[in-house]
Amino acid sequence: MLGPPVNLPKWLEENSHLLQPPINNYCVYNDDFTVMIVGGPNARTDYHINQTPEWFYQHKGAMMLKVVDDGVFRDIIIREGDMFLLPGNTPHNPVRFANTVGVVLEQRRPEGSLDRMRWYCAACRDVVHEAAFHCTDLGTQIKAAVEAFKNDDKIRTCPKCGELADWAPKPGSIPDPNLA
Repeated sequence: MLGPPVNLPKWLEENSHLLQPPINNYCVYNDDFTVMIVGGPNARTDYHINQTPEWFYQHKGAMMLKVVDDGVFRDIIIREGDMFLLPGNTPHNPVRFANTVGVVLEQRRPEGSLDRMRWYCAACRDVVHEAAFHCTDLGTQIKAAVEAFKNDDKIRTCPKCGELADWAPKPGSIPDPNLA
């Protein structure tokens, strides 16, 4: 049986406490498509890579989507009311700021596909660490990968230059487009 429509402002009013760090997301639908409501702020340095596209809609405030686009690091600002379709296999780090809310839509992962979490060295841009898993529960699996990275200095050390990679951005290191 079909469920009722979800009124996003009313849902946020009643459920904003469910958007908790470090990922700050809540899965509203999880079938052939996963629909997540995501709040800010978050504090992550990992880049997520999945084989399927992701659709972003920014309901409140602006977010920054850090991407590696054909080997070039760049930032995409998704402002309130904007939507953006990210192609599959694009390394991305969604940066969310305080008092912002977005909706993210992803496809169910095909059997045998792997999601990857990748951390880059801030000093030399080399890959510091990569974790791979077949995604069945995005919220818990990403959280587990982030926690494992956070708690292990060995995997956080850049194999190229020896720099210890941050597991969270340094305060104030990412400009908030909502304050500009």
